[in-house]
Amino acid sequence: MKSSCILFFLLVFGKSGFCQTNDSTQIVRLLEKESSTWRSGDSAAHADCWKIEPFSTVIIITADKTFSIPAEKLAHATKENMGKGGSSRNSNYIMNIHGNNALVTHHETSTTPSGVVSNTFEVRMLEKVNNDWKLTGQIIQVL
Repeated sequence: MKSSCILFFLLVFGKSGFCQTNDSTQIVRLLEKESSTWRSGDSAAHADCWKIEPFSTVIIITADKTFSIPAEKLAHATKENMGKGGSSRNSNYIMNIHGNNALVTHHETSTTPSGVVSNTFEVRMLEKVNNDWKLTGQIIQVL
């Protein structure tokens, strides 16, 4: 009986731990895709990373000012208005996942094709839609 109870708890808690890990893995993949599609100018793949909601916005904080742009403009940017190549590396992910909603923070180091490096701290809001995670908003602080 004791071993049956232990097995039961391992299965129940192991499954919830696995789901959290699976969600966090999917979220990291989505955020990496969003970063790379922006730089490559792949507007269709970039738009696929987003679910625009009435509250969706992108807030950008620089040393000089803070401003907001509609997430729709970022999610559905034309190739001409997107990144022009280069690379990025995301690190230091911290996730708070509750059911179909998640709040994620991370650092991003971006390198332009000419070698200029910039760093940001990013807060991402996500929603799980039909088993796929989608961005619904973000805050970017330029470091």
